[in-house]
Formats: sequence, C-alpha cells, structure tokens
Amino acid sequence: MKNWDQFLAPYKQAVDELKIKLKGMRGQFELASNPSPIEFVTGRVKPIASILDKAKQKGIPLNKLETEMQDIAGLRMMCQFVDDIGPVVELLRKRNDFEIVEERNYISNKKESGYRSYHVVIRYPVQMISGEKKILVEIQIRTLAMNFWATIEHSLNYKYKGQFPEAIQLRLQRAAEAAFRLDEEMSLIRGEIQEAQAFFTRKKELHQDENSELTNLNGQSE
Repeated sequence: MKNWDQFLAPYKQAVDELKIKLKGMRGQFELASNPSPIEFVTGRVKPIASILDKAKQKGIPLNKLETEMQDIAGLRMMCQFVDDIGPVVELLRKRNDFEIVEERNYISNKKESGYRSYHVVIRYPVQMISGEKKILVEIQIRTLAMNFWATIEHSLNYKYKGQFPEAIQLRLQRAAEAAFRLDEEMSLIRGEIQEAQAFFTRKKELHQDENSELTNLNGQSE
C-alpha cells in the first residue's frame, strides 16, 4: 500500500507519549500515598500483518485505515480490582489532552465469548514536523484476571481462526466466569489486600534504607 514506516510513525509516537502520561497518573497516587487504581500500563502499535488481516476481515479499505480502524495504536491500563475500572475511566474523561470519541462497556455487557474489558477510543493530537495530526487510539481498561483470560483467548483465536470447537468455547466461557468471580471475591477483601501491600512496601523501603546506611558506613570505614 504505503510507506508503512511513515504511516505508523504517528501511532508509535502516540503510544510512547500516552504510556508516559498514563503511567504518570499512577505516580501521582503514589506521591500522595494513596492506593493507585492503576496497576500498570502497556502499549503497542498493531503489527502490519495484523492490520492487513483485520482490514480484510472487517472489509476496511486500506485508504480508510486512519478513520475506520480504531486500534492501530492501543494501550492497556491494568487494575487490581474491578471496582477500580470506573474511577480510571472517569480520570480519562477529565483529561483535556485528548478527546473521547467512543466508550464500549464489555464489563456490564460482556461479549458472548465471555470477554470483559472497558474500551475507550480517543482522538489524540500528535505533533509532527508537518503539523498536528489527530489519530484514533484505543485504551482498554481491565483487571489482571480479565487480561489473563483475554490473552489466552486471543492466542486460541489465532489457532482456530475464530472457529472454536464447541468444547473449547464452553471451557472459555466457564473460565471467563471463573475469572470474574475471582475479581468479585478479591473486591470483597480489598481492604485487607491493600493493607498487606502497604505493609510490604513499608518493610521493603525500610530494608532498602538499612542497606543504604550499611553501605555508607562501610564506605566511611575504608
């Protein structure tokens, strides 16, 4: 089609910039000594082969990829608890460095496969030497359990090309429900989990301080 390097350059820049910005949100919670609803952030630009496969599957002309394919640039924001997803979405809604163009709630309205996640599609302005270019980026917000299931399902989808054997499909649906029940159970002991994590963090920092002091003392005695 195109010069792919040139076409994908703004998407790569958007992913790099947004990873820094979204990770910065987690850092702000840590600076305030508050539990962060964001566990970690990842991002990627869809490989060319995957772009072509999806364009063929969805009937998207190559000259309309920029407007009709929303996930060429994609980020994932992981949460420990399902109850954290709503607040994270609200944080995204309050930002003024991009425009939200679509939201899809696959948590309240799971897919038939069992897939759960919250998708936010944004229009993000990238500053290029030729001027500003606004591109579509998809941000997925999900729990660690949801992500584990989705990663496995994605791999199997490639193997079976979307045509799962009935037994596999049934087990995937059961696994999706089990993952969601795990999220619900963990939410019920959220306070205990966060208290334990805070204790572990304080203990780790204390241990690091002690090691630093010992290093300094050893250095002074030499």
